[in-house]
Amino acid sequence: MAVTIKRAALIVAGLGFLSFILGVIAENKKPEAGTPIPGKGVVICKYPRDPSLALGYLSVAFLMLSTIAGYWSLFYPYKGKSVPHSVLFQSASFFAFFNIALFTSGVAATLLLWPTITEHLHLIRNVHHNPTTTCPTAKTGLLGGGAFVSLDSALFWLVALMLADNARQDHFYDVEKHSKAQVLPDGC
Repeated sequence: MAVTIKRAALIVAGLGFLSFILGVIAENKKPEAGTPIPGKGVVICKYPRDPSLALGYLSVAFLMLSTIAGYWSLFYPYKGKSVPHSVLFQSASFFAFFNIALFTSGVAATLLLWPTITEHLHLIRNVHHNPTTTCPTAKTGLLGGGAFVSLDSALFWLVALMLADNARQDHFYDVEKHSKAQVLPDGC
């Protein structure tokens, strides 16, 4: 089974969609707050079972896989024919969507990792010396926002892949046209 542009697009879209779904579920499963248990000069926060950590980290992992697959799919030599990178980057629209895809991947990773790591730290560091601690959790909405940006990132990789395919076709058409022009005798 050879890799085709359609298969690469399905892989990028599938991984991006999984990242989106896991991020939305992580946002919905995140606990609102923990239960403060007062002690001698400390407050221990007891949090309910929290699947949002695993879901958040999985969402980030699928985002990274989608980004790697998206980047790889742009420069892969389909049907054994490679195109110089300079040919792809001559297209202003490809250059723009390539950079937007990279930027949105970074924003999505930030929005997914920030609340996931914060929540992880709240669970690990659950003993507080401030008696008025309310046992906070990570900011609400960041995981969901990161999930949507993750889906956007996959879509931008797909647009960049379509533009790369157009640039590949134009390049091979030009190469074929020039090679036929050189083969014809001068008198024809």
